[in-house]
Amino acid sequence: MPWTREEMAIKAASELEDGWYVNLGIGIPTLVANNLPSGISIQLQSENGMLGMGPFPYEGEEDADLINAGKQTVTTLPTTSFFSSSDSFAMIRGGHIDISILGAMQVSEQGDLANWSIPGKMVKGMGGAMDLVAGVKRVVILMEHTAKGEPKLLKQCTLPLTGKGVVSKIITDLAVFEVNKGGTPGLVLLEHAPDVTIEQIKAQTEAEFFVR
Repeated sequence: MPWTREEMAIKAASELEDGWYVNLGIGIPTLVANNLPSGISIQLQSENGMLGMGPFPYEGEEDADLINAGKQTVTTLPTTSFFSSSDSFAMIRGGHIDISILGAMQVSEQGDLANWSIPGKMVKGMGGAMDLVAGVKRVVILMEHTAKGEPKLLKQCTLPLTGKGVVSKIITDLAVFEVNKGGTPGLVLLEHAPDVTIEQIKAQTEAEFFVR
């Protein structure tokens, strides 16, 4: 049985360490904010100029003027600070963010990422994605394993790239992969959802992967 989005978010949240500065992308990655491990303190950062965001608000408690870079309503904490987006990007480009958890349209077996554009379709723009994958120390992808039945883990990305070789780990509803850097090219399967077989994963994955 595949993992739910909530279970995927919990797995991604387990990547976080005490004291880290963390950036979350739009989509499934936003669920990480409400599933943080107990006993650690992290600072959530947003490209539009917020540091130290709280969890997402409950329905009916939203403040329409308080949003993150994806225009989603968020909450504040006593430690939340506000500053210009230029200062926010200086943090990102300066290597001060420890990890970014992002969504993706495609990921290649070399860790290439495509997550901002589909040719022929209107998009809002790349946002801070290219800055994040270039400036953040570790990039974890959180996404569904397929899109309309087609694999999203490919030998080569066919959509415009956000960055080459930038992904460290991929968490999908079927499995968790590590990008094998510095060794044999390909992905390493670390674990898979209950009742999901390796054969099922292979059938839905174009990228080469090895089982640890």
